[in-house]
Amino acid sequence: MFTPLAQALILLASSVFLVTLVRRLALPTLLAYLVVGLVLGPHALSVVSDTGVTQLLAELGVAFLLFTLGLEFSLPRMLAMRREVFGLGAAQVVATAAVFALLGHLLAIPWLVAIVLGGAVAMSSTVILLHQLTERAELNRTHGRLAFAVLLFQDLAFVPFLALGAILAAGEEHIRLTGSVVAVIGGVLAIVAVLAAGRWLLRPLFHEIAHSRLRELFTLAVLLVVLSSAWVSHIAGLSFALGAFLSGMMLAETEYRHQIEAVIRPFRDILLGLFFISVGMLLDLRLLGRASELAMALLMLCTLVILKAAIAALVTRPFTNSRFKALRTGIVISIGGEFGVALCTILLQAGLVPESRGEPLLVAIVLSMVLSPLILNNNKRVARFLLHEQAPARTASEREDAATGEIAQREHVILCGFGRVGQNVARVLESQGFEYIALDLDPARMAAARQAGDPVIFGDSADEELLTKVGLATASAVVISFSDPATSIGILRSVRRLRPEVPVLVRTADDARIKELQDAGATDVVPETFEVSLMLVSHVLMLLHVPVSRVVRTLGDIRNSRYAVLRNIVRQGDARPVDTASEHREEIKSVVVPPGAWAVGRTLAEVRNHGVEVTFTGVRRQGILGREPASDTVLRDGDIVVIYGQPEELEHAEAVLLAG
Repeated sequence: MFTPLAQALILLASSVFLVTLVRRLALPTLLAYLVVGLVLGPHALSVVSDTGVTQLLAELGVAFLLFTLGLEFSLPRMLAMRREVFGLGAAQVVATAAVFALLGHLLAIPWLVAIVLGGAVAMSSTVILLHQLTERAELNRTHGRLAFAVLLFQDLAFVPFLALGAILAAGEEHIRLTGSVVAVIGGVLAIVAVLAAGRWLLRPLFHEIAHSRLRELFTLAVLLVVLSSAWVSHIAGLSFALGAFLSGMMLAETEYRHQIEAVIRPFRDILLGLFFISVGMLLDLRLLGRASELAMALLMLCTLVILKAAIAALVTRPFTNSRFKALRTGIVISIGGEFGVALCTILLQAGLVPESRGEPLLVAIVLSMVLSPLILNNNKRVARFLLHEQAPARTASEREDAATGEIAQREHVILCGFGRVGQNVARVLESQGFEYIALDLDPARMAAARQAGDPVIFGDSADEELLTKVGLATASAVVISFSDPATSIGILRSVRRLRPEVPVLVRTADDARIKELQDAGATDVVPETFEVSLMLVSHVLMLLHVPVSRVVRTLGDIRNSRYAVLRNIVRQGDARPVDTASEHREEIKSVVVPPGAWAVGRTLAEVRNHGVEVTFTGVRRQGILGREPASDTVLRDGDIVVIYGQPEELEHAEAVLLAG
C-alpha cells in the first residue's frame, strides 16, 4: 500500500504526463484526468484510494468552478433567464424522470424506486458540461445558455429526489411529508441567506479588505466566502456548488470581480482536476470484463444517451425557434452526472435495486461522463447529420478567423497584449487606417474583444509558431504592451529569432530593465512612469509660456539622455492596493441579450434613460458588427451589445439591459 505522499506524487506525475499528452493531441484536458482516475483508481491498479478526503476536495473543486461561473452571471442575467430555468429545466427533469421511471417499472422495479432511478438518469454533470462549454466558447451560444438553465434546475431538483431515496433506503413504508417540507424550506432559507449576505455584506467586506492592501487577506476572504456559502448550502440539503454559484453571482455586481476570479483560479483548476480523477475512479473495469455485464452496460448507455437527448430536444423546442439548436441542447444534456451516481449508489447499497440492473446502470452513467468530450465536441456534427442539414458556408467565428488570416498576409502591426494599453494603441491605429492583429492570454478579454469584432487571437506572444501564423514576416512593426519586463524579453527573443530587422516597441513600467530590453532587441523602450512625467512637464512649461520649440527640444534632450534627469527621486514605501487592476479602470465588455431580457424591443436611448452612462461601441447581430450604433437602434433577442466604461458602470448597464 502506498503512503499518502507517494500517492500524491504518483497522481501528480501521471496528471502532468497525460495532460501534456492530450494537449499535444488537441484533446480536452479532462480526458487526461478521467484516464488517470480510471487507471490508478481502486478498480484498477489501486494506487489511489477513493477516500472521503478525496471526495471532499473534489466537491470543493466543483464549488470553485460554480463560484467563478457565478461571477459571469449576475443576478439580473439570472432573472432574465427565469423562464428557461424554471420552465425548460422543470420540463426536462420531469419528462426524463417519468420516461425512465416507466421503463424501470416495466423491469419489475417498484414505482417509488423507479422514480428515484428516473431522477438519477435525468441528472447531467454540471461540472463536465460547464467546463467543456466554457473551453469551447459555447456557454453564451443558444444551446449553451439553455443547457446551463437546465443544469441549474437539476441542482435544485436533486434535493427532493435525494430525500425520497434516503426515505426508501431507511426502510420507511410511508413517505413523511413533514420531513420533505422541512428539507425544501431549509433549502429555500439557505438560498435566501446566501443572496442576502451577498447583497448587503460582501461588497462592504471586500471594500474594507481591498483598502487594507494585503493580498493574502484578500485571498483568504475569497476562500472564506466560497467555502462558507458552499457549507450553508450543504447543511440545508443542497449541493456545495449551488451555494458557491449564488455567492459568485452576488459578487459579480461588485468592482472586485476580476481580482476575485484571478485569486480563485489556481485553486479551482487543481481541485477540478481531482474531481475528474474521482469520476474516473468510479468505473469498475472488472465489471466490463464480463461479456454479459458489458453488453448490458453498453445497451443502457445507448438507451440513456439517445432517449435523454431526444426528450431534452423535444422539451427545448418551444424555447427556441430552431430545431437545430434544440437538438444541440438535447445532445449536450444527454450525458449522466455525479448526482445520478449518488442516487444509484444509495439505492444499490440499500438493496432496493437488483445488482443485475443497478450496477450496469451505474457503469452506463459513469461511461457517459467519460465519453462526454467525444459527445460534446461533436454535438454540432451529430445534430446536422440527424436533421439532414448542410452546414452553412462559414460560421461567424470561421469568418473572423479567415479575415484575421487575410490581415496576416498584408502589412499590419502585431500587438502583443490587449489590455488597456494595447487596446488604446489598437483604437488609434484603426482610426488612422492601419490594420493590426492582437495576441492575448486572457480568455475573458479575448472573448469580449472577438465579440466586439477585434482581430484578437488567444495565445502566448512568445510562441514562434503563433508569431509566424499572425504574419510576423509581413508585419510593419511589433508593439509589446505587457508591463512585466521578463515577459517582454521572452517575446523579444522569439521575434528576433524569426525576423531580426522588424521594429519592436516595448512598454515598461519604469527604467529598471531598459538596458536589458534593448540588449534583447527592442528598437525603442517607453517607460510609462517617465512618459507621464514628461507629459506633465510639457503642460507646465506651456502654462509658463515657454516657447513650443524650447519645450520640444527639452523633452527630446531628456529622452536622448535616457531620462537621466528624472531618475533622482524619492520612492514611496507604501504597498499598492490589492485591487489596482480593477479600480478606476475603463474596459470593454460584451453583453448577450437573451430572450426575456428587458432590453428586447427597446432602443439604446431608452436604455440610457435608465441611468446608463457607458459608451455603446457596437451591436453585433447575426455575426455582423455595427460600430457606434445610433440611439434609435432597437435591440433584439440574441444581440451582443458592446459597451465601454468603468466596472461599476458596466455592471449597472448589464443589469439594465437584462432586467430594466
